[in-house]
Amino acid sequence: MIKATLTGQRLVAVFLLGCILVNYPVLSVFNPDATWGGIPVLYLYVFGVWAAVIALMAWIIER
Repeated sequence: MIKATLTGQRLVAVFLLGCILVNYPVLSVFNPDATWGGIPVLYLYVFGVWAAVIALMAWIIER
């Protein structure tokens, strides 16, 4: 029972971290017209954060 509660708390923490990372003030840092390999840095950041949050949640659930 305690493990389920701890897992739930960790998932909520990862969700809140994801919300903070895709919030406007943080996104504005990656908003210039810079590109990396022809792809806008903002797109790379958003998809990278999205993939990292999903991977972290999967790791927490499997643990």
